[in-house]
Amino acid sequence: MCRIIPVPYRVLIKKLKKLGLEGPQYGSKHPYMVIGDTVIILPNPHQGEDVDVSLIKTILKDAGISREEWISA
Repeated sequence: MCRIIPVPYRVLIKKLKKLGLEGPQYGSKHPYMVIGDTVIILPNPHQGEDVDVSLIKTILKDAGISREEWISA
């Protein structure tokens, strides 16, 4: 089984779109994506920094996406 690794913000958005999330939309403080009735709050992108593994795992859990789906996307 492969591990989840940190990814750049653009890769995060691209993979989440591939997995069926819509957006990103821009709210008052943070961008968000929608899957069904669930709203997933995204981190604000910081220049040159990758999105941390713990944050990716939290997003996947909230969206109902398995580790295998994420790795294969």
